[in-house]
Amino acid sequence: MRGRRLPRRIAQLLIGLFLYGVGIAFMIRGEIGAAPWDVLSQGISLHVPLSFGVITILTSIVVLLLWLPLRQRYGIGTLLNALLVGPSADIGLLLIPTGQPLWLRVGFFVIGLLVLSAATGLYIGGHFGPGPRDGLMTGLHKRTGWPIWIVRTGIEVVVVAVGWSLGGNVGIGTLAFALLVGPLCQYFMRLFAVRIGSQPTGAGA
Repeated sequence: MRGRRLPRRIAQLLIGLFLYGVGIAFMIRGEIGAAPWDVLSQGISLHVPLSFGVITILTSIVVLLLWLPLRQRYGIGTLLNALLVGPSADIGLLLIPTGQPLWLRVGFFVIGLLVLSAATGLYIGGHFGPGPRDGLMTGLHKRTGWPIWIVRTGIEVVVVAVGWSLGGNVGIGTLAFALLVGPLCQYFMRLFAVRIGSQPTGAGA
């Protein structure tokens, strides 16, 4: 059962990670507020001669180092997430035009949020391990015993605050992302979950 479904799982992982970066790029080009971790990467990019994607990779590596004291386990999906999302975001940023009228920028943001949510469902459904940032969240949850929503909110408030102080774009899109990404990801996770045996798989984002 696992062997027959492995090609689909690998395809979902790789396509999902590529589309995740493209979704990030669309939301950034919307210019109405980025997702929390992207606000941080934007802010850092204003102060160092590195692309958004390279900063995203370096941030992911730092987050993975924080896994060590939390005793979180890496998966191949975890490592590929850290390495592939940033370059795909850079590709998207090169292809998607900037400085568009508001109605089009809102459209970019909506497209980005939908693409990112579908991409999350694809790569989580492949069951190759959590992404760096969600692994940090679940690791802190296990170590502290605090509810997931408190841990996630705390992390993202800190990340947004640091990113905003560095010049990252915080706006209505940041709030919309916080409110909508959870339900959208849940829908797409159910849609794309690969079943192994009698149970659907899914292992964090």
